[in-house]
Amino acid sequence: MSHETRRRALLGIGVLAALAPLAVAAGGAAKPLVEVWKSPTCGCCKDWVSHLEANGFEVRTHDTGNAQVRARLGMPIRYGSCHTGRVAGYALEGHVPASEVKRLLKEKPEAVGLAVPAMPLGSPGMDGPEYGGRRDAYDVLLVRGDGSADVYRSYR
Repeated sequence: MSHETRRRALLGIGVLAALAPLAVAAGGAAKPLVEVWKSPTCGCCKDWVSHLEANGFEVRTHDTGNAQVRARLGMPIRYGSCHTGRVAGYALEGHVPASEVKRLLKEKPEAVGLAVPAMPLGSPGMDGPEYGGRRDAYDVLLVRGDGSADVYRSYR
């Protein structure tokens, strides 16, 4: 092999090595899509959306229809909050941490989805500087098709 042929081959290998991470990123798994229905003026909803995006989710928001979507997805009103989301067919009600959404998608339990009722301080979206570092204990609930719920994770 001539010196010029060897140089071109090594240059080609170098180019392929440099482009490999881009190919993986382009062909890698897509971010899970979370659709969110919320009020257009709610700051904590926007903060929850930012929390999801910062944790690897793609989020599409709708500034209306929260109650209708909650009912359509089968989430009982007693678990209601200021926004409703949907990911992979599951309902997400309220300020559910991204870590629990990821766990839900990994475990795929038989359920309507997850809920964090009552907008507790310290939950994602309810943890900004305006809350002065205050934190409430809260539970993430796994809501079943019959309307019952089990504690999926407790935050204390």
